[in-house]
Parts: sequence; C-alpha cells; structure tokens
Amino acid sequence: MTDATELDVLYEDDSIVAVNKPAGLLVHPSWIAPARTPNLVSMLKQRYPGETVHTVHRLDRATSGVILFARSKAAGQHLQQQFMERKVNKTYLCVVRGWPDESGLIDYALKPIHDKYADPLANPDKEPKEAVSEYRRLATVSLPIAVGRYPEARYALVEVKPHTGRKHQIRRHMKHILHPIVGDTKHGEGRHNRLFREHLNSHRLLLMAVAIEFEHPVTGQKFNIETGVGAEVEALFKRLGWEQGYPVSSRVSLG
Repeated sequence: MTDATELDVLYEDDSIVAVNKPAGLLVHPSWIAPARTPNLVSMLKQRYPGETVHTVHRLDRATSGVILFARSKAAGQHLQQQFMERKVNKTYLCVVRGWPDESGLIDYALKPIHDKYADPLANPDKEPKEAVSEYRRLATVSLPIAVGRYPEARYALVEVKPHTGRKHQIRRHMKHILHPIVGDTKHGEGRHNRLFREHLNSHRLLLMAVAIEFEHPVTGQKFNIETGVGAEVEALFKRLGWEQGYPVSSRVSLG
C-alpha cells in the first residue's frame, strides 16, 4: 500500500481522522524499515496536504485495526489527555493458544521495552510500570493436529480491553498467563505459529484493534468507532467455526 487513496478511512472531520490500519503497515517512519517504506502518517499527509497530522496513540506494525489521529495540535493534546486520564476505551480481538478462563483481569506490571537502536542512551533497567488488561473468552476450537506431546491443538478467540497502554501490553500479558497470541514471533510460540501457517495459511499476528471509544476533542460528544477484522481473518474465523461474537463491518456510533 503506497497511495493515500487506498486508505480505509472510518471517520473524518476537521479535527480527527480514524483509519482501519492493515497488518504490516507502519504507523510512522521507523529505523527498523528501509527508507521510503510506506507508513500511515505519510499517507495521511498526502490526503491532507499542507496539514500536520498528529499521532495520539499507536498500533504495532503487525497489528491491524482502528487507529485515531488528530488534524490539529489542540485536538491532539485533548485526545492525549484523555489517554493519560484513561478515558479512552479500546477493544481488541486475538487468537491465543489454549483455552483461558472465561474472563479475567491481568494486573501485571511491565518493564518498559528498551530500544537500544532508537534510544541508545536510555536506561534499560527502569522499574516495571502498572499494566492492566481485562479479557473475555468468546469462542474455542480444538484441531485434530498434534503439537508436541499433545494429540490436538486448542485455541481460543479472546476479547481484550487494556486499561493501560504499555508497549506490546496485550501480547506480553497473554504470554504471562500462558496463552500467547498466535502469529506473535516475539512473545508467542513457534510451534503454534507454524501450525497456523502450514495448515490454515495464516501468516500474520492475530491481534486486531476492533473498537475505540473517546470524547470528540471539539464537540465533547462520545464516539465509538468499530471496524471488522478484515476479509482474511474473517475467512480464517469461519474455517475455525467462529462465525459470531466479533465485528464484521465498520460503524460509527455517537453517544
């Protein structure tokens, strides 16, 4: 994807724009990618020439789903304040190894991830920071495929609502409770990632940001912006028998 006209814009006005980011697309330029690698911020600059588009939160490159930007400095500051005060509610879906409890609260502090290339002078020994994620199991499946010493492979579709915003929080939290996300090459488990590649033709991190709820920075109105999981993931879910319990289309609701 290189053309701003290809952006899947979920909502836009003079103050904000919400986009459905595909998996694999960077949010902004990064040292980890070659120069001129497509990124969402550059594409938005093409869409709004002469404007400065402000990033107010992030999604990992491998994660897909709804992400919000501000089209003015004031709007960006207002939205960032909402994030700081934990007034923004985000909802994710993920596929995990095993069957976790039906619901739970993961309250497990996480150390900041030190990027020695991006910030070589940063202190890698910082204290862990509060990190809380609430989850709910939506569906399960058992596949007749042996993995290690087990004759079958179990997976679950899980909805996660992070209460804090630490880097890789959901991925690290699901690993902490021994239910890593499928397709996660950093915090997941290789045998299960291979199973999804070889048997289900799934080659991505199965973590999708499906909704964000916030207060409009100008009008004060409550917004809830949802997006579907995308055709590729929807087809996978149907193969697994998960045809309900997750968003299949995009919509904007006003409170």
